[in-house]
Amino acid sequence: MLQKNSHPKIGAIILAAGHGTRMNSDIPKVMHMLDGKPLVDHVVTHVEETGICEKPVLVVSSKHSYVQDHLGDRARYVVQSEQLGTGHATSMAREILEGKVEHVVVLYGDMPFVSSDSIFRLVERHVERENAITLMTITVPDFEGKYAPFYSFSRIIRREQDGHIARDVQKKDCTPEELEIKELNPCYFCFRSEWLWGHIDKLTTDNAQGEYYLTDLLQMAIDNHEKISSIAIDPMEAIGVNTKDDLEVAQKLLK
Repeated sequence: MLQKNSHPKIGAIILAAGHGTRMNSDIPKVMHMLDGKPLVDHVVTHVEETGICEKPVLVVSSKHSYVQDHLGDRARYVVQSEQLGTGHATSMAREILEGKVEHVVVLYGDMPFVSSDSIFRLVERHVERENAITLMTITVPDFEGKYAPFYSFSRIIRREQDGHIARDVQKKDCTPEELEIKELNPCYFCFRSEWLWGHIDKLTTDNAQGEYYLTDLLQMAIDNHEKISSIAIDPMEAIGVNTKDDLEVAQKLLK
């Protein structure tokens, strides 16, 4: 069993370069306050609580230094000058982590509810099973009320014969039947480092948004018959904050 503070060279990347246009604010999205501290601080704190790595690597915007000024030496930083998607943002950390760690966790500065326990379990499952990729998934009872935001998440399609993940399908690509699937991908990943850096350059922008998507690596691993596992987490850990309305919802969840 993986012991805290006895990690086999694990790195953590937190994507925090989003401008937060939908917040209608000059302050970057991840610096909006939740329960007395910025969104990104919650994620960094949860990583620190796991003891899996010395300092997370934060991918930050070139347009400001709010994140660096707030967190200081609690993290290391790389700058993403262009917003080209989650795959591109993750690749920015390559210069710091490649050859230095054996496994890489990817989290998001605007998703503050992912728990230290879930992060630790993700890494533990990943290391024990010697996977190429391990991911967290959520399962919702429906898409009503507090579960409505998850309707936009990609669906996890499993093989009937063994329950293994067969496909990850973006909502816009789902058939009506697939849209009814309740197991979803919040995009929290742990990668074997060598596999990640060996495949991230194969990502393309051949999608509706013209961006490099980290989730495409999952399908790449499935197609290559790599070892993949998942752990289940509470759906509330997958709540993201993109608007001021989302921030209000997040505040209510803490009460």
